[in-house]
Amino acid sequence: MILLLGGEKGGTGKSTVAVNLAVWLAQVGADVVLIDTDYQRTASNFIDRRNANSDLPRVHCVEKYGNVFDAARDLSKRYGEVIIDAGGRDSEELRTALASAHLLYCPLKASQPDIETSIHMNELVKLARALNPPLQSRLLIAMGPTNPVIHETDDAREILTELPEFVLSDVIIRDRKVYRDAMLEGRGVVEMNNQKAAAEITALAHEIYGDPT
Repeated sequence: MILLLGGEKGGTGKSTVAVNLAVWLAQVGADVVLIDTDYQRTASNFIDRRNANSDLPRVHCVEKYGNVFDAARDLSKRYGEVIIDAGGRDSEELRTALASAHLLYCPLKASQPDIETSIHMNELVKLARALNPPLQSRLLIAMGPTNPVIHETDDAREILTELPEFVLSDVIIRDRKVYRDAMLEGRGVVEMNNQKAAAEITALAHEIYGDPT
């Protein structure tokens, strides 16, 4: 399957989610490749740090810019799972990735600016389905507040359910320091000592790929 992590807003955790899902797949024995289409190279830098440690399950990574359609479809024939990390903007990379993907996850914060950009993403998905009718699309609230007193997440979920081209994920990724620590170490949170973060990524992976057991 080709999974796309994409959206029009930067800083929403797309790369963090992408690399953590890739690590989860590697941990369960899947042959996974990550396509980094973002010039900031967040995912590629993570993989460089990770693959320098021979004790960790390897994750393959390629960088591809411009039209990524052919590269994504070709890699899907050579690897069991493909994950595309697209930068936070409306770009050729994002649009051609939408045309190639089987499933889009659009991470966003529970904030008004992010909710506003999701309205235009809804239109991009509608256009992409003219070329790629099987495309499924889900919104994922990422970097949600950990404080239960803050109700931004609940308010955002209520609004986001009204976007017709998307289904809202049942999973919420919280804004936890361990995600940042893991990125610096080249590890997934499933390899760190934080049960809450590991449970979030595992729940998201099960939602996408099913339970391997």
